[in-house]
Amino acid sequence: MAAIRLSVLTDETTSPARQLEACQGAAAALGIDLGDRIAYDLDVSASKIGPFDRPELGEWLRKPAEFTALVFWRFDRAIRSMADMRDLAAWAKEHRIMLVFAEGIGGTGRLIFDFRNPLDPVSELMMTMFAFAAQVEATSIRERVAGAQAAMRTMTYRWPGGQPPFGYMSVPMPAEHGGSGFTLVPDPYGVEILERIIRELLDGKPLAVIAHGLNQDKQPTWRDHCAIKAGRPTGGRTGGPKTSPSRKVDRFQWTPHTISVILRSTTLLGWKQHKGEPVRDASGAPIMFTAKPLVTREEYDAIGAVLDSRTRTKTTAAVRSDTTAVLLRVIHCADCDGRMYLNKGNTGRLPTYFCNPHSRGTVCAHRAMVRAERIEKYVEREFLRLVGSIEYRRTIVTPGYDPGPEIAATLAELERHNARQGTHKSKSAAALWQRDADALDARLATLEATPARPEQRKTVPTGRTYADDWREADTDGKRAMLLEAGAKLTVRRGARGAKSLDESLVTFALSGELTPIIKEAEALAEAETERPTVPTPAGTRARLNEPADHGDTSASKPRNSAPPAEERRNVSTVLPELTSAGKPRNDAHTVNGWPAITQPRDRLTLADPTPTGAVQQRAPIPA
Repeated sequence: MAAIRLSVLTDETTSPARQLEACQGAAAALGIDLGDRIAYDLDVSASKIGPFDRPELGEWLRKPAEFTALVFWRFDRAIRSMADMRDLAAWAKEHRIMLVFAEGIGGTGRLIFDFRNPLDPVSELMMTMFAFAAQVEATSIRERVAGAQAAMRTMTYRWPGGQPPFGYMSVPMPAEHGGSGFTLVPDPYGVEILERIIRELLDGKPLAVIAHGLNQDKQPTWRDHCAIKAGRPTGGRTGGPKTSPSRKVDRFQWTPHTISVILRSTTLLGWKQHKGEPVRDASGAPIMFTAKPLVTREEYDAIGAVLDSRTRTKTTAAVRSDTTAVLLRVIHCADCDGRMYLNKGNTGRLPTYFCNPHSRGTVCAHRAMVRAERIEKYVEREFLRLVGSIEYRRTIVTPGYDPGPEIAATLAELERHNARQGTHKSKSAAALWQRDADALDARLATLEATPARPEQRKTVPTGRTYADDWREADTDGKRAMLLEAGAKLTVRRGARGAKSLDESLVTFALSGELTPIIKEAEALAEAETERPTVPTPAGTRARLNEPADHGDTSASKPRNSAPPAEERRNVSTVLPELTSAGKPRNDAHTVNGWPAITQPRDRLTLADPTPTGAVQQRAPIPA
């Protein structure tokens, strides 16, 4: 078999195609049939990961009975340390495997170490000598690379190489920035995916739903996207190289954790990072790896605030599509106050809500049970009686700017930095520590001097009522409306075999911001009924009030429907600069006016057109 390896630090001379061609040539000269026994380990460093820990080669090494020779291109494609050499030689000697290197060190002739004869010590001795040379070379390379990367970390807009972070791609440095090396710019596919994620996040979708949608639409993950651009196969081993057992997949999947890491990473701001911390200049300001960051600081903080609010609140819990229970998290048992769940029933039995204390590890002396159809009709009647005629307003929110989040992050970084105070043995190291401490302190002073801008809110009427939305909502929408209104239904245990719902055993109430509105509407209705009746003069006929003609009600736009194409909001109204081609983005030091971002979704929104930079939220008012 042949083993192909490509380090994280790649170049044209060590391409997989060239390695395979050299291995095939050496195998043919020795009469070795490789077949399809080829292990590809790309983006794997031999200095960090030994042969037995590599995803594909490690799996082959655990099946030595399937081959008698192992072919590498060069020595450094196999091992980079004496310890790895010792392990590989011992394995080859134990299993009688011949090791072949198509080219020797420096491109010399073919090297063959035949361990099929366990009594011949020459192969092991020669491998030890070559492994020592490879280890010395690896150490030298590592030092040169580390020094070059350390120097490039301090260069503004300079990208040292490797896979770019999410949403960026590498391009030659423009002449206005020096023209030397490479920098990063927004990647069109990354921008498209980021816009979609943020748009759906601000629409109230949980990260799990967003990830599921990306997978359903077969959108490549960032790792697969980079592989496609580089002409490499997608997918690979799940988990780290030492994960056991690992699983090979044809393509990686989006996960809620992956999306959360992307949205919380300061690389969206264009900040360079080293060992998880921002790289800062002498003044404490973050050093940028791009002149066109994907988001501004205000947008980044607003997205973080939305993520921080996603802690299984009523709103996020309401977003479920795997149940037909309208009253999930609304209906409770009066005896134990535990939630009741829908049993869809089987042949001959009707769906029923029931109290199940065993699932919670508790005991309920009088477990409630009620027919689903009856209690759902009761809730619909009571809900619309209380709020059906109430109109709600749309609140247009323009967020402000608060330096607080960056102050907190910088202060935490300074605290971690101060924990290393006094641990240095040399004056040079102590001076470097003091330089970084002064830079962080200077950055804190700048941020503390930056004034905060409060958000601005404007409330406008919508012309729609709760009853309008209820009629047009599906099961998920109705459940969300109940939870947002603070609905709670309690049911006491009744007689078995009842022919109808005993309403004396149920209690339905709303709480929260609707309470004062409901009381005001009830007071107005009560005053209307108590007003004296004016007698009708003799000889006249009473006539019922005819409903006002509002035209075709079907033209009323559903809250969850898409607006007409000419009115539809473009994604750029959420993050306008993401789609502005060629327009330089604000860097970390610029604070400009920025578009509105929806607050954490704790109430339903409308789908009718909104002015650019506006956010829709419902605020109830009397009809």
